[in-house]
Amino acid sequence: MCTGIRFTDAEGHGYLARNLDWTTGYGQRVVVTPTGYAPRSPFGAVPDVRHAVIGMGIVEEGVPLYFDCGNDAGLAVAGLNFPGYADYAPGPRDGATNVAAYELPLWVCSQFSSVDEVAAAAQDLVIVDKPINDRFPSSMLHWIVGDADRAIVLEQTADGLHVHDDDVDVLTNQPGFGWHHENLRNYLNASPAYPEEVALTRARLHPFGSGAHMRGIPGDYSSPSRFVRAAYAHAHHPVRDSEEENVVRAFRTLQQVAMLDGSAAMESGEFEITIYTGLFSSRTSTYYWYTYDDLTIRSVALADHAPAGGELVVV
Repeated sequence: MCTGIRFTDAEGHGYLARNLDWTTGYGQRVVVTPTGYAPRSPFGAVPDVRHAVIGMGIVEEGVPLYFDCGNDAGLAVAGLNFPGYADYAPGPRDGATNVAAYELPLWVCSQFSSVDEVAAAAQDLVIVDKPINDRFPSSMLHWIVGDADRAIVLEQTADGLHVHDDDVDVLTNQPGFGWHHENLRNYLNASPAYPEEVALTRARLHPFGSGAHMRGIPGDYSSPSRFVRAAYAHAHHPVRDSEEENVVRAFRTLQQVAMLDGSAAMESGEFEITIYTGLFSSRTSTYYWYTYDDLTIRSVALADHAPAGGELVVV
């Protein structure tokens, strides 16, 4: 399970942040893919690296497998679990842009500079079930793609590829984005306003305090509930000015939907936790993160690690 959000600061810079929720990590590190790196794209969808990329992931057989990342143009993407709904093509299709599922974040961030460009290119996109090797079968995902202007969601299901305009700038897991968006209509009553007193017969009833108009916002860890809770918290957060304030905004917002050990068991009996929370800032091309066991916010700037070099950098 995972949650992602996108937002913009007071000066128009974009931020994309996410929680990665699972039972265990993968040894993930911050990875920089410089513009001189020679990609190994199985169907040629990533012929070169037009934009330097930074994000969280692993490197397998010399290939960056990003969980989430951003580029030097301010575009960012995050993959979130989508089992039972994601349906990749078994092989490449003639005349299409065939992208292996594992390389989709790299395809987005190495090839494009805006959401509009990605949305246009996605009209010919086919996501192919082509694992990098037998150790890492294709993960069933959908993706939130964001820049300073807007976000979209990419979902490939049994009836084809769907590009959704994510006008609430939030994504969680299954079911699909359209279902989650429609479900928000069940919570139109939610508001951050302070409740007024109510007259009941001769009684004048005063609120216990703030937050009463949030009643009904779900508090469980399921993806429908996290979508609603994240959308509420995200929509009502004040716009902030500085980089520091927006880093705090991202991490505080995602704390509202972070998963605590022992609270949500998977079918296997293992408990999900928020392995890490990551944030890409287009303002400084910096990646920020903390982990479940260490809440110290760390950061790596793209400019500090040879963005025009020829070799992957693992920080």
